Amino acid sequence: MLSRLGQVFFVVKILQVFSKNQFLSLNRVFTRSPLSRVSAFASGPKSPETTSRRHLTFRSLKMTAFEYPEVRRDGAVVETLHGREIADPYRYLEDPDAGETKKFVDKQNKISRAFIDASPVKEKFNSRLTEVWNYPKFGTPYKRGDRYYYSYNEGLQNQNVVYVKESLEAPEKVFLDPNTWHAEGLISLSGMSFTEDGTLLAFSKSEKGSDAQSIHFMDTKTGKQYDDVLTKIKYSGLTWTHDNKGIFYCRYDIEKAPDGTETTAVKNQKLYYHRLGTSQDSDVLCAEFPAEPDWMMGSEVSEDGKYVLLSVFEGCEPANRVFYCDLSTTPIEKLKESWTPLIDNFEAQYGFLTNDGTKFWFQTNKKAPRERVIVIDIENPDESKWEEVVPEHPTDPLQSAYPVGGSSLLLSYLRDVKGVLALHDLHTGKLKKPLDIEVGSVSGISGRRTQDEVFFKITNFLSPGRIFRMEVGEKDIEAGKAVPSLFKEVKVAGFDPTQFVTEQVFFESKSIDGSVAKVPMFVVHKKGLKKDGSSPCLLYGYGGFQISIEPTFSPTWLVWMQNLNGVLAVANIRGGLEYGKDWWMGGSKGNKQNCFNDFCAAGEELQRQGFTSKNGLAINGGSNGGLLVGACMTQRPELFSCVVANVGVLDMLRFHKFTIGHAWCSDFGNPDRKDEFDWLIKYSPLHNIRSPEEMKVQYPSTLLVTADHDDRVVPLHSLKFIAELQHKAGGSKLQEKPLMISVDVDAGHGAGKPTSKIISEKADMFAFIAKSTGAQWTE
Repeated sequence: MLSRLGQVFFVVKILQVFSKNQFLSLNRVFTRSPLSRVSAFASGPKSPETTSRRHLTFRSLKMTAFEYPEVRRDGAVVETLHGREIADPYRYLEDPDAGETKKFVDKQNKISRAFIDASPVKEKFNSRLTEVWNYPKFGTPYKRGDRYYYSYNEGLQNQNVVYVKESLEAPEKVFLDPNTWHAEGLISLSGMSFTEDGTLLAFSKSEKGSDAQSIHFMDTKTGKQYDDVLTKIKYSGLTWTHDNKGIFYCRYDIEKAPDGTETTAVKNQKLYYHRLGTSQDSDVLCAEFPAEPDWMMGSEVSEDGKYVLLSVFEGCEPANRVFYCDLSTTPIEKLKESWTPLIDNFEAQYGFLTNDGTKFWFQTNKKAPRERVIVIDIENPDESKWEEVVPEHPTDPLQSAYPVGGSSLLLSYLRDVKGVLALHDLHTGKLKKPLDIEVGSVSGISGRRTQDEVFFKITNFLSPGRIFRMEVGEKDIEAGKAVPSLFKEVKVAGFDPTQFVTEQVFFESKSIDGSVAKVPMFVVHKKGLKKDGSSPCLLYGYGGFQISIEPTFSPTWLVWMQNLNGVLAVANIRGGLEYGKDWWMGGSKGNKQNCFNDFCAAGEELQRQGFTSKNGLAINGGSNGGLLVGACMTQRPELFSCVVANVGVLDMLRFHKFTIGHAWCSDFGNPDRKDEFDWLIKYSPLHNIRSPEEMKVQYPSTLLVTADHDDRVVPLHSLKFIAELQHKAGGSKLQEKPLMISVDVDAGHGAGKPTSKIISEKADMFAFIAKSTGAQWTE
């Protein structure tokens, strides 16, 4: 269940190339606010053994030459961009429904399938991962009305189930079970919104991992679902008015509901209001910006129910406009003409927190790259009259803020990529109490101003999560009761976290302007690791869209470390928000090359410290992280042994022409502008593929992973890249390592993917990595 703050930022976060809690997190817990920017992936268990022997194995590893299918090159497709001729011989692969594209996919899948299936590791990894995955997964409880809700997965269920309890001590009951919607778990729960009194629920479904949604309604007491079904929806939050009559949502005026295979750009999003019990055709248009087709929006209703706020975004940049309207005096039918601008520019980001009458609290990065909390009186909104409640922290970026317990703010910070919590006074900003919590990532915060309790989860590389409860009422704080107490702890059978070590190392990376950045990286491994370069290592990164990659738990990484004796490294490169807006800006647009510099420097540091060698170093990233590893393999092919790029953005000259790609110009730049084209062409993976003869070195073993229903980063990126890579390198005598692609069917960008598919995909991926790095299986 998204928080009030999360509802409005749901829009901008889902636009992003790949949100961390889609690719990284496999828990799909709906208590997490997208603005919390909490990651979710993780690490794993133990077992010693034969490092020197493995060292010799992967150092001497050679692949036999591969025969790749002949692929038609259309030499006629050449266009002039900003005075440069750009060939695009595989443009026909941009049509996913074309017969030629389908044949191409089928031939490529046969090659990769045969190679992966021949690995002795695959079935062992699949079996072991299934065992490890089979542990209970709890989401943090949240209270709506007079009942508590939480998500739960008993272990291997394809989708998480939502449970309800009348009290914390009462027995639980199944409230909503997405596993009943599709036999193979291909329909997921993608969003939920309760009425203020908790009696009604609006929820959205997504099929096959698509961003396309349908909205449904139910009575929370009886479980009865209404006949209303809303379609033609993407990238929308759900916001009830306090009279329980209906919801605000966003949609596109398109002829038919999207099914997830579309590649056409989506534009002209509009805000509508749906009255429960009526036809979608009669929904009221509440906001549109026809002169700005790329703008996106999200709405929320103030906690007192009097105001509706409209946040407008022009991309994924942390900046938005804010409009408001008084619902007590304005009929829904008049909303479209009645919005009052409060923030009428894209200079900064404003996340609404709560209000006392006309005084509105916001979390903002205005004049505060690490963010602060301010109050704006809408009756006197001039910036000179704004009140700063909580100033920007001198070192720690503010991740999220939650009004709780009547007059408190629960603030969540990052300190060197580790979670920090503190209670402040809502009105004065004074620190009431710093909270003593264990090291890890803070996620799933659930608390409201009208409630005197808060729940949150702490996760790290060696723990799947401990849920804490804390009393935050004024009397509780005064009596010293505002102390987190353990509410629920989950352990993984057969895994002893004391046999592993988590290190945080800092390394230097040279920026494109000649300055040097200090970059953090987590390294997780078994105790007693010999730092002699003999261990295989997986280096993971993302580096974009203000997404911080924090310590978190992954069964997949656990098996990599425990059974393949691998080292796990997570580099917190520029492009995220690990150190605030400046850290993001240092890795975006014209500074994007800094991300690649940081990641390559991380690989060099791992080798310098003896965690691995270039023959044992595999790199992995998804979506924007797929761009990361794609750029690194084309720039520094000699540095890595293996590359796995999941649903990567690889054509940097045409990404903005498909589905929601235009929103990413805020991070990448716009190739239609010459100055921005000039930096994009320099690193675009597709346009920087060279022959091994020219580089005097072969490419690392390469596996691209994409999906036929990915309507965010459409599969054409991976299809065109692998075709060009095989053309340039596949026939080279220097290229002994495989260059492959695996295209999943009935799957999307990552969100809502059923557990069975995740396990199968990860087994394939790590069978490829093991074979490419020489990692040996141990029981």
